[in-house]
Amino acid sequence: MRPFSRFVLAAAVTAFVALFGRTASAQMKVAVVDVQRAVMQSEDGLRAQSLLKKVFDSRQQELNKKQADLQKQKEDIDKQSRVLSQAALQKKVDDWQKQMVELQTTFVEYNKELEKKQKELTDPIFERVMAAVKRIAGSEAYDLIVDRATVAFARSDLDLTDRVIQMANGSSGGSPSTAGSAAPKAPAPAPSAPNK
Repeated sequence: MRPFSRFVLAAAVTAFVALFGRTASAQMKVAVVDVQRAVMQSEDGLRAQSLLKKVFDSRQQELNKKQADLQKQKEDIDKQSRVLSQAALQKKVDDWQKQMVELQTTFVEYNKELEKKQKELTDPIFERVMAAVKRIAGSEAYDLIVDRATVAFARSDLDLTDRVIQMANGSSGGSPSTAGSAAPKAPAPAPSAPNK
């Protein structure tokens, strides 16, 4: 969820509680869930992070090797600049620049691949987490459960995240619910950009 959307949602929740909280505070049952933490700390979330780290590390090694090769080529070009003809030197520089552009393109492609893989892995987990939230809300008659990321403050006794994680873990073998439609934006590991 984008920061602006979270702000609007948090403002709406605050206004709702301010308007209706005074008259219905004794009857209204409210809780919070850290959805992102629930997704990432569930058993499947931890497995997904481990798999993503392996993919990231593999891609990062490839990028590092290509970057080191290009750095060595640049040093060789600098050393040969006094002995090569202008045409030969220009050819080497052009070839080096072409390889640098290819490396940057590969970097962007790897980032897109990682984002796609992360979404593919976390979407079903997110759906299970949201299904767990709905089950708790239904079985315990909660009027409102909000994502902790959308509120500035919530008492710790209102936090259901650990219970949601346990419930999501317990149902991880079943088919995912269609309760959610998008994965939360967990920080994706991104390879470092190659230096020019």
